[in-house]
Amino acid sequence: MAFPCPSAPGWLVLAASLLVPSALTAAAPDEAPKPKTFWVYIGTYTAKDGSQGIYRFDLDAATGKLTNKALAAESASPSYLAFHPNGRFLYAVNEAPPPGVKKGGAVSAFAIDPKTGDLTFLNQESSVGDGPCHLIVDKEGKHVLAANYGGGGVVVLPIDAKGRLGEHCDFVQHKGSSKDPNRQEAPHAHCVLLDEANRYALAADLGLDKILIYKYDEEKGKLTPNDPAAADLAPGSGPRHLAFTPDGKYLYDVNELGSSITGFRYDPDHGALKEIQTLSTLPKEASAKDNSCAEVVVHPSGKFVFATNRGHDSVATFAIDAKTGEMTYVGEQGDGIRVPRGFNVDPTGTWAVVANQDSDSVVVFRIDPKSGGLTPTGVKVEVSKPVDVKIMAKPE
Repeated sequence: MAFPCPSAPGWLVLAASLLVPSALTAAAPDEAPKPKTFWVYIGTYTAKDGSQGIYRFDLDAATGKLTNKALAAESASPSYLAFHPNGRFLYAVNEAPPPGVKKGGAVSAFAIDPKTGDLTFLNQESSVGDGPCHLIVDKEGKHVLAANYGGGGVVVLPIDAKGRLGEHCDFVQHKGSSKDPNRQEAPHAHCVLLDEANRYALAADLGLDKILIYKYDEEKGKLTPNDPAAADLAPGSGPRHLAFTPDGKYLYDVNELGSSITGFRYDPDHGALKEIQTLSTLPKEASAKDNSCAEVVVHPSGKFVFATNRGHDSVATFAIDAKTGEMTYVGEQGDGIRVPRGFNVDPTGTWAVVANQDSDSVVVFRIDPKSGGLTPTGVKVEVSKPVDVKIMAKPE
């Protein structure tokens, strides 16, 4: 795990620690003052008369209110976002081709203004594939890894000392298909995640019903197939997004097509996954026919995992057994939710922020620390076609 050097400004140390849930839960109460405000960044799909890029709000840590809406940066469909571990930079995937390129998507780099939270565009590089839909920054802040849904592959881009992206240093193309002839006719990489040790990269491929596993060379930015090379999901599951528990013992995968969530036990020495169980994200009376899942998030405490349902229009909560990783269905919340795409929890674990893609809004819920249940706060703000939610501490 990478932390800012001791000479870094205090707000960067705070921001970096809050970006990693495990760092927050492990910190002693007197190490740093609790933040009063968080910055919430919203990635969107842009349109002529709609969103213009990445938006930012202030989230009041005491009340959950979202205020001071601002267009942090103009950008073409910056759907999914990721912070650099030093808190100084933000990266976004752009599904539209970069300037001068006829095909494929891009990844954009931005500098974060520590006073205003505004974003300054640094540069943009090709994602070497169509439809980039997810990205992460490695634990040392040396590379961006992005998944191309349309192209069905994963790209690695280097980051220089000023936060700028370089031309890709590696690319892996997935191959194959699975059960659904309409959605799984080819590979569709939908997420890429690194383990806590920065040793293995895991890529969920909706088109293959697999979580592909790669050895990751953080110095060279290279991906090589692992042994085992993948974890298989049930045919037609459509794995979409992944999330580790803070201790790195368990991984949870939300299945878009199967309306389900699968838990795995993770072996950090070998990069191997062993399935624990798969549960429906829907209540018993609901049908999966008209539903699809979008996001999965583990609570900073590691006690709960959440999954969003599009169609049923809800967020499902599951309790996690710390000894076994097994999930128990707690319930779902649908108040004010309409086609929930992105979802995230503030680093204190108090507030859940939901992006409603088709109702052009973002809503906030209070999280019960004992059950994980979500209670409506009445907080709702307008954002056109919101997709992703990322949260960091605002400098005080």
